[in-house]
Amino acid sequence: MLLVFGTDGWRDVIADGFTVARVRRAVHGYAAHLLAEGPGLVLVAHDTRFGGARFAHAAAEVLTRAGHEVRLHRGPLPTPVLSFAVRHLGARGAVMLTASHNTADYNGVKLKGPYGGTADTATYEDVARRANAIVDDDVEWAPLRDVAPFDVREDYFAHVASLLDLAVLRAWRGTLVHDAMHGAAAGWIADFVRWAELPCTVEAMRADPDPLFGGGQPEPMPAQLHALRDRLRGADPARTLGVATDGDGDRLGVVTAGSGVWTSHQVLALLVDHLQRLGGTGRVVHTVTVSRLVPRLARARGLEVTQTGVGFKHLVAELLRGDVLVAGEESGGFAVRGHVPERDGILNALLVLEALASAGDLDVRFAALEREARWRHAYDRRDLEVADDSTGAAVMAALADAPATFAGARVVGVERLDGVRLDLEGDRWVLFRASGTERVLRLYCEAPDGEAVARTLDAAEAFVALHDGTGGAARSPQTSR
Repeated sequence: MLLVFGTDGWRDVIADGFTVARVRRAVHGYAAHLLAEGPGLVLVAHDTRFGGARFAHAAAEVLTRAGHEVRLHRGPLPTPVLSFAVRHLGARGAVMLTASHNTADYNGVKLKGPYGGTADTATYEDVARRANAIVDDDVEWAPLRDVAPFDVREDYFAHVASLLDLAVLRAWRGTLVHDAMHGAAAGWIADFVRWAELPCTVEAMRADPDPLFGGGQPEPMPAQLHALRDRLRGADPARTLGVATDGDGDRLGVVTAGSGVWTSHQVLALLVDHLQRLGGTGRVVHTVTVSRLVPRLARARGLEVTQTGVGFKHLVAELLRGDVLVAGEESGGFAVRGHVPERDGILNALLVLEALASAGDLDVRFAALEREARWRHAYDRRDLEVADDSTGAAVMAALADAPATFAGARVVGVERLDGVRLDLEGDRWVLFRASGTERVLRLYCEAPDGEAVARTLDAAEAFVALHDGTGGAARSPQTSR
């Protein structure tokens, strides 16, 4: 069975496609890829998913047998901390055992480059080629007797502090509620607050490690954040903030006491505003699925804008080119200037807190950003579960010749950078795209109001149903606002 690496690594169902033998084969491909330039230091870590420690141990066994120096983290670790450790310790790369935001039945392998961010497309392609050139039983590995651990907590905190205005944070005396969604970032924000001696209070939600994630999905999207929203209801918007991190701690969700759950687009726009106010300069990089609010705001501020396909590896490529103020994606991953080229839910939560401490009510601030960009933000995503790739292929084939109208509106443009996006009159757009990590066809839409978004997505679902020859597409309960 082939190992397929998607937009950020390989993921599969535990005990079905994701087994110790197949993890060894995937890591064999990575070990061989690295050996093309000689052996070196490689770090290994895992999140809170089922079997994480065992899978990480298996990865270390393969890397050691291949001749690499291996250091293995003891206990769950957030992905962004592992990425920081790669650069801080001068490692050649790293293996992270995580399926990020996927449901509890999945686990996965993420690979890191020596720069501290996700591996690039060329690396993943070479790793896949090497891994698929061998069968499970032929992978060589050596039992581990004594592998050195690593711990960069203090160094990570010092680096994060260098990117923040601690004077502003020390003047804010409110409550930050952190929903860790039973993931690897639990406790990290509270520990930083204690380390930096900040006066705010940090309340923990879902902070116990749970490989079942409490029966939910560890993705900081509105459907998963009801409890956090309810906790903030009625609180002072200027003195209370809710943040949520996903299963491996690289993605961020934000909840305010006023309007409730923010979209990732609102968070990205806020980061553009806040970082520039701090004197930051550089390009604003975003994936094709991001709201037009973000590029319109950036251009209004005189900032250059770069659009990429979906997958953080595309943003990493731009970050490595340099001169980037902030890069972001629709799923809640953001990278900022001065940090490793990686999503970091911990740092970004603290930056949003800093923005609140600087500007007061974030909902008021965001309304001002909408006015400045002259763009009304309403957005949603629907995920359609599919049996295989045939549904996505059939839908893309049906869109090969763009329709003249869609959902009662004239089609005024077509974007094929990643999937197919139909730009519609009336400041609307809808995007059809197959996920690179799940058996899902994603539908994205932006329009001036929520009712128009819902109508357009209904039409998109009907279009998929019409062209799905398998009859296998079904509405997923996971949507975003």
